[in-house]
Amino acid sequence: MVTPIRVAVVGHTEWIDFVRVPRVPVAGEILHAFEAWSEPGGGGAVSARQLARLAGSAAFFTALGNDELGKRMRRELTALGVEVFASVGREAQRRAIVFIDNAGERTITVLGTRLSPSAHDPLPWEQLADVDAVYLTAGDPDAVRLARRAKVLVATSRVLPLLAEAGVELDALVGSAADPSERYLDGDLPIRPRLVVRTRGRAGGTFQVAGGPEQPYAAAPLPGPVKDYYGCGDSFAAGLTFGLGLGYPPEHALGLAARCGAAVATGRGPYEGQPTMDQLSSTERRH
Repeated sequence: MVTPIRVAVVGHTEWIDFVRVPRVPVAGEILHAFEAWSEPGGGGAVSARQLARLAGSAAFFTALGNDELGKRMRRELTALGVEVFASVGREAQRRAIVFIDNAGERTITVLGTRLSPSAHDPLPWEQLADVDAVYLTAGDPDAVRLARRAKVLVATSRVLPLLAEAGVELDALVGSAADPSERYLDGDLPIRPRLVVRTRGRAGGTFQVAGGPEQPYAAAPLPGPVKDYYGCGDSFAAGLTFGLGLGYPPEHALGLAARCGAAVATGRGPYEGQPTMDQLSSTERRH
């Protein structure tokens, strides 16, 4: 039986318009969509929902737009089981358009400025001191330092300049071995993370403990046919955060993370395929 833990996300969210097409259109081309739908997305929202599925609840420290869409974001994230702590800025809610092709690959176009929580926002930041694990995708340097009060802090390498300015030690940094915007090299941060994970999607990836040699980890088998890959990486990061929060060794936490990421590929959008702990194997439920 899994020991209950408290988890949180400090990060961003966008309103996503999904469009399923045979392929991404080229210049001047008109394509007819097979399907279209809209829901909250972005790395912070997706990881918060996955953590809520695993832990039973999750707090989400974020920022929302000052328009009706921002209000809708709050309602729908709450309906997804996420406890939303959000400031409201002076800008409209950030949005994105996501094309999903026949292979399930997603192509994303973002509209508007990223809305990030700040340590100066009137949010219950003191709660983070009692949290077992936090995943961070956005914020300001002081928000990163507040998140560091948690027992475990995991962050995405998409915000390396922010992490470097904050100057805290991370329990884990999750990046990509292929995407230049998520690439981490030793020395990019003033304090080396305790664990560095570099993902390669369906090829698995590598992990590096305390500056040691890179070691491979395997991707998890898909539990069903692919619908789309949107949200797989963020669900992977949430699974890793949860596993490390439980005190799992890196290999075990990565196994749980890989299964979370694989499961999302079999559901429509970022939430349909997200697993609970009861849906994971007995090996990954063990603590």
